[in-house]
Amino acid sequence: MNQKAIRCSAMRGGTSKGLVFLADDLPADTAARDAVLLAAMGSPDPREIDGMGGSHPLTSKVAVVSRSDREDADVEYLFLQVWPDRPEVSDRQNCGNMLAAVGPFAIEEGLVPAAGEVTPVRIWMRNTKTLATASVQTPGGRVRYDGTARIDGVPGTHAPVPIEFADVAGSSCGALLPTGYITDVIEGTTVTCIDNGMPVVCLAAADLGVTGQESPKDLEGNAELTKRVEAIRLAAGPMMNLGDVTHATVPKMSLLAPPAHGGAVSTRTFIPHRVHEAIGVLGAVSVATACMLSGSVANAVAVLPDRSGGAAEIEVEHPTGFFTVTIEAQSSGGGFAVTRSALLRTARLLMRGEVLVPASAWDQQGGPR
Repeated sequence: MNQKAIRCSAMRGGTSKGLVFLADDLPADTAARDAVLLAAMGSPDPREIDGMGGSHPLTSKVAVVSRSDREDADVEYLFLQVWPDRPEVSDRQNCGNMLAAVGPFAIEEGLVPAAGEVTPVRIWMRNTKTLATASVQTPGGRVRYDGTARIDGVPGTHAPVPIEFADVAGSSCGALLPTGYITDVIEGTTVTCIDNGMPVVCLAAADLGVTGQESPKDLEGNAELTKRVEAIRLAAGPMMNLGDVTHATVPKMSLLAPPAHGGAVSTRTFIPHRVHEAIGVLGAVSVATACMLSGSVANAVAVLPDRSGGAAEIEVEHPTGFFTVTIEAQSSGGGFAVTRSALLRTARLLMRGEVLVPASAWDQQGGPR
């Protein structure tokens, strides 16, 4: 046999797409696992023509799922970014979009039994060591994918997958404000460094000589801008307790501008070298949190909704629409604390079966755990 078959599901989660595996079906050794995933995706190759990858970071993702021994979780989720253009698999960030696929997958695979019309799935996110709960519609004991929920960046409507996060502040950097300050000046530019589930550097688009309404393609083609953004990112990495981020996927760089379509703030986000066609789930949570933080770069450009009810629904504008984040936060004694973060995603099972990799890649690395 010159190929090795590995069970997996191809799934869309939010505005991302990738392969979802049971942990037991992959090698336990990290290097071995990564070699197999690179072969499965067809990386490195910009088109990923010899694998299942979609030639873009947003469509070259992997979720590894297993049962959890934790009392507060049903399953564990490890996110892995497979890069199309280089032989690298990264676990240095989380992905809230692929997170939306984890709950349905866990039920489909029998890791979590369906429980009535809606099944809550408690997910321990191994990348950031934090907890999320996804509510999956399961009428008749089966995962429902069709419905009336719509998210920008995905055509059509689908069943809603509400996700609530428990204490993700500082999950990667150790603190909501990892530098200890609401604003910093980095490479001559005032920024806000924040981590409420995803390390993000918030910058005012106007400070970089752009409007913040440009297309992702136009921003990527602006050599002077991309060079400046990357210089700020590299300097911000150590300041955010992330170390040398030269080859890392974090922090994300979010260019902010006043809203253009009735939302709270407009975003264009480098992830970090391509510009997102929308915005990442946890990146949106961090940006929305920064909008509510008095004195931040985001707060200075945002148009905030009324908070008379306690929670605020922050409409984050992005290149293909809106992303709504529900944030509850408290300010007291000069401090700022997030008490609740929640959002809505959708997911769909696209295909399930086996992905084939060259037997040489599997055999050289060893078999499953």
